[in-house]
Amino acid sequence: MAWSIAQVARMSKVTSRTLRHYDEIGLLAPARVGTNGYRYYEREQLLTLQQILVMRELGLGLDAITQIVHQGRDQVEVLRLHRSWLEAERDRFQRLADTVSRTIAELEEETEGGENVNATSMDHWFDGFDDPERQQALQQEARERWGAETVDAANAKVTGGAKQWWAENGQQWAEQVTALVALIDAGHDPADEQVQAVIEGHHRWLSRMWTPNRESYTGLGDVYADDPRFRENFDRTDPRLAEFLRAAMAEFARTRLA
Repeated sequence: MAWSIAQVARMSKVTSRTLRHYDEIGLLAPARVGTNGYRYYEREQLLTLQQILVMRELGLGLDAITQIVHQGRDQVEVLRLHRSWLEAERDRFQRLADTVSRTIAELEEETEGGENVNATSMDHWFDGFDDPERQQALQQEARERWGAETVDAANAKVTGGAKQWWAENGQQWAEQVTALVALIDAGHDPADEQVQAVIEGHHRWLSRMWTPNRESYTGLGDVYADDPRFRENFDRTDPRLAEFLRAAMAEFARTRLA
């Protein structure tokens, strides 16, 4: 049995234009093309389209999807892989839901002074600094991302270990985060002068360990927003903070750094 491109578009909620694009880039060719020029799809192509849509929902780019689709794996194996991705995505959303739940609880709780706990509590930023395995993993990732020389130079400035460094310098970071949340509440954009002044202070603060250039400072903003280990802390402070900080750091890097 074969379905026309219009029928496939209607079933899958994917436009005919998108299906033609998938054909043009070699991602999903129709089973055949009629003498009238119409594309027709069969069961095999529909299964492949399902795989493509699942991977697209998971955020994979078309280049990566094309490589996976054309690896020649057994369809059952590929579907099992999709299922594992879906389960991982389910777990990720559960973690995000738990983070939001904690944030709601903190927002609803009030300190004796009447201030919101979420606005003053930064203890979660210090979690894990006494975990050697976690620190080793972060060090290795930093070496791969920024280079061994940069990381070694930064480590040389952090005497006594990361936990001690945070104990001595963490208050300034807490003040910067609190200031950014207040600016978000006040409706400021990431490029606003007051926001950029806080970001300039953040860059100076980082420079006690290493001095990021335009590329690495922009990349650090991406890490803050994309890496779930960092993102969880930002979301616990304020769910808006990570993306706002990413945009503000990118603006600072673009306009202020070489």
